[in-house]
Amino acid sequence: MASSLLLSSSPSPFLPSGRCRGLHGPNPSAWSSPFLASPKPLQSPDLWMTSLTPNPSKFPRFVGRIRARDTSIGEAEAEDAASDEAPIGEDSAVFEVGKQKISSWVYFTGILGVVLFALNVLWIDPSTGFGTAFVNAVSELSDSHEVVMLILIVIFATVHSGMASLRDTGEKLMGERAYRVLFAGISLPLAVSTVVYFINHRYDGIQLWQVKGVSGIHELVWVSSFISFLFLYPSTFNLLEVAAVDRPKMHLWETGIMRITRHPQMVGQVIWCLAHTLWIGNSVAVAASVGLIAHHLFGVWNGDRRLASRYGRAFEVLKTRTSIIPFAAILDGRQKLPKDFYKEFIRLPYLTITALTLGAYFAHPLMQSSSFQLHW
Repeated sequence: MASSLLLSSSPSPFLPSGRCRGLHGPNPSAWSSPFLASPKPLQSPDLWMTSLTPNPSKFPRFVGRIRARDTSIGEAEAEDAASDEAPIGEDSAVFEVGKQKISSWVYFTGILGVVLFALNVLWIDPSTGFGTAFVNAVSELSDSHEVVMLILIVIFATVHSGMASLRDTGEKLMGERAYRVLFAGISLPLAVSTVVYFINHRYDGIQLWQVKGVSGIHELVWVSSFISFLFLYPSTFNLLEVAAVDRPKMHLWETGIMRITRHPQMVGQVIWCLAHTLWIGNSVAVAASVGLIAHHLFGVWNGDRRLASRYGRAFEVLKTRTSIIPFAAILDGRQKLPKDFYKEFIRLPYLTITALTLGAYFAHPLMQSSSFQLHW
C-alpha cells in the first residue's frame, strides 16, 4: 500500500550529438550552408527579413542534422529517426551477479536488521514505541473508522510526497544517503500504522455489497492482487540503493514494466485497491482505496514534474514513448517493442517480487494475527 531527472547548459548525454548542438543554438558556420544563403529579395522589406530569418522552431533540428554527419538531408533524417528509437533511459531490473560485492549485501543485511529492530522498539512495541500513542491520537479525531483511515493516509501521503519533492534540496544539504535514511525513517513507521489500522478495521465499515460467494470472484481477486505487485514495487530494481548501501539515485527507467506504463506503482495500487474493495465490499475499504488512489494519482503528476526537472529534454523524449495508461503507447505505436522484450522480465528482481508476492499471500494469517495484537 505504501509507495515511490538535470537541466544543464551542457550537451545532454541522453541525446544524439547532432541534436544536442542544435538544442543549444545555431552554430555560426551553419550560415554558410547553401540552403540558407542569398535569399531572393521580395518587394516588402519586412517579408524579405522574414525569408532571411530561419524558423526558430525548425532551425536547431535542421542545423543539428546537417552538421551531425557528412550526408545528404534525406540520409540525415533517416538516421535521426532511427536515433529517436534508441534507448534514452536506463535498462530496468538489471542484476548482474558478477558485479555484486559480498560486502555490499552483508551491509544490506545488517542495515535491514537494524531498521527492523529500531522500528519494533521505537514504534511497534506498545511498551516502548510511539506507534500506539500516534494511532490513538488520530483515532480520537473521529468515531468513524472511514475518517480515521483517510486521515492516516493523508498524513502518510503528505510526508511521503512532501519529502520526495524536497529530495533535491535535502540531498544538497545532507547528502544522498543521509536523506534516504531520514526519508525512510519517517515514512516507514507511518506506512506501518496505516497498514495495521486497515487490517484491524477492514470489516468494521458499512457493508455495501457481498460477492465472496460468487463463483470466480476469489480467483479474480487473487490474480489481480498478484499482478498488482508486479507493478507496485519498481524500487526493488536496486535494493542496495533503497537501503542506502549504494548511493541513491533518481533513475530514468525505460525498459521492462516501464514499456507498459511509466507509472507502474500507480497502476499497481489501483489494481490492488479495486480487487480488495471488490472482495471486502464495505465503506472502510472504499475509504482506503479512495485515499490511496488519490495519493498515487498525485504521485503521477509529481513524479513527472521531478523527472522533467532532473532530466529535462531526455525525459520529454521518453515521455513521448511511454504512457500513463497501461499499454496505450504500445497500442498507438509510440512504444516500439523489441522482438525479445520478454527477456526484460526474466530477471532476478521480477522473480524476487513473484516469490515475495506468493509468500505474502500465504503469510496473510500471520500478518493479521500480528496486527490484531497491537489493538490499533
